[in-house]
Amino acid sequence: MTYIGPGLIRSGFFLSASASPFGFAGSGFSGLGGFVSATFAGLFIGTLVFGFAADKFGRRTIFTYSLLWYTAASIVMAFETSAPGILAWRMMAGIGIGVELVTIDAYIAELMPKAVRGRAFAVNQVVQFTAIPVVALIAWLFVPRSPLGIDGWRWVVLIGSASAVFVWFIRRRIPESPRWLIARGRLGEAERMVAQMEGRVAAESGGELAPPSREPFTESRLNGRVKFTQIFFPPYLGRTLMLMIFHLAQTIGYYGFASWVPALLIASGIQTTASLQYSFIIAIFAPIGPLAARGIADRFERKWQIVWSALSIGALGLLFAQQKQAGWLILLGVLLTCANNWMSVAFHTYQAELFPTAVRAQAVGFVYSWSRFSAIFTSLMIGFFLEEFGVHGVFTLMAAAMLMVVLAIGVFGPRTRGLALESIAH
Repeated sequence: MTYIGPGLIRSGFFLSASASPFGFAGSGFSGLGGFVSATFAGLFIGTLVFGFAADKFGRRTIFTYSLLWYTAASIVMAFETSAPGILAWRMMAGIGIGVELVTIDAYIAELMPKAVRGRAFAVNQVVQFTAIPVVALIAWLFVPRSPLGIDGWRWVVLIGSASAVFVWFIRRRIPESPRWLIARGRLGEAERMVAQMEGRVAAESGGELAPPSREPFTESRLNGRVKFTQIFFPPYLGRTLMLMIFHLAQTIGYYGFASWVPALLIASGIQTTASLQYSFIIAIFAPIGPLAARGIADRFERKWQIVWSALSIGALGLLFAQQKQAGWLILLGVLLTCANNWMSVAFHTYQAELFPTAVRAQAVGFVYSWSRFSAIFTSLMIGFFLEEFGVHGVFTLMAAAMLMVVLAIGVFGPRTRGLALESIAH
């Protein structure tokens, strides 16, 4: 999304800035913020409306089909010849992404032992964020050009879409979540799945496995009789409200920078081609944030990691706004990217820990949908702020949002480090 923006502008589909805070000019969304907002509108629908799918049909199944949905929608978008068509199919692709993100969070949280849960999320995001410099490089090579007479941004979308098809082959090697099977009353399948996992690990490690730790679970904790509506009542209500506020705010800081890197560099006086080059350099470091977070992911409380990363984002953003020289813009852009992705590791782990298995995906989808809802308007607001107040105004807005994150999580966030999911959820 970030790196094909200049190509969409170059092709005449969108303007670099919106004519109003909501991106309307004449008919429809004319600014690039409209394209970004279409993505997040899809993410909002995917996380809020279809978050239940992984709870109903299983983590493994939805993990696969949500990516295939994204692939199909992106391929159609790559061949669209009108701005409304691009917006519509980007929104459809966003639905698939939204469902996928919710499923991944629930899936990893349920498969990993409590002592390494944070590190598992960090490793996952190292892999995810490695895609960012790859896309940035492809965009740098393709977007300013038109290979075979086809706009470069279309090539970028098609390459990404084709890659997602490989998940069909990955699917055959991954297990279903035993916790989800237990919550659905399928105890025999859960036992077989755990036995297969233990057998595979024993074969890979070449030795006996350590005996499992025993947790004082009651029958009610195992039978999965939890309804989604219970997240709006104690003991989950406080967590739900906290995460709603957090996601409304964090989106401004995270996607405000990540989705607008080339545009912010151009506004700082960098030419379009150079902005893509600098964006690529910044993107190379995208996996470094979660890679560094891996070392501390399970050593410090998740809530404080979110607080520290938010403070870093606010401070670095204000420094970025003061710069005009390419070297400082790149350095601070790299540090901002690392801080953003550190926060991403921490909050993806954290939100998946706070709800019971039977409704984990739908609950995570609900609270996460508030970040998607916020992003719909954040993208348009940032386009407006960039036009009216420049880069300084954009980063002042981001810093204020990070202060809200600090207050919400720092004051109201429960502790989760080293605890079994069942202990946290009850």
